[in-house]
Amino acid sequence: MAMKPTDLQKYNAMKLVNQMKKGDAPGRPGRAERPLDRREQRRLDQAAGLVPFAVKLNGELVQQIQALASERKAGINEIVAELLGKALKK
Repeated sequence: MAMKPTDLQKYNAMKLVNQMKKGDAPGRPGRAERPLDRREQRRLDQAAGLVPFAVKLNGELVQQIQALASERKAGINEIVAELLGKALKK
């Protein structure tokens, strides 16, 4: 079912209002840059050759990975990729 043009305009207006309510003014001193939205992040990940890969892990293993990530000041994705790469080389 296609949206009517007026419904699309209402939707876009509501989306814009919500973005304005949530976000700070970009470039404002003392404010962090706003994070990328999901679509932008997905495009950047795809351009970098990253593929989402969901797994279920034991809670203790996840805690070890998180501890290693905080120790190295790196992201969990990088740590898991590094550990998998080392394990697969063996």
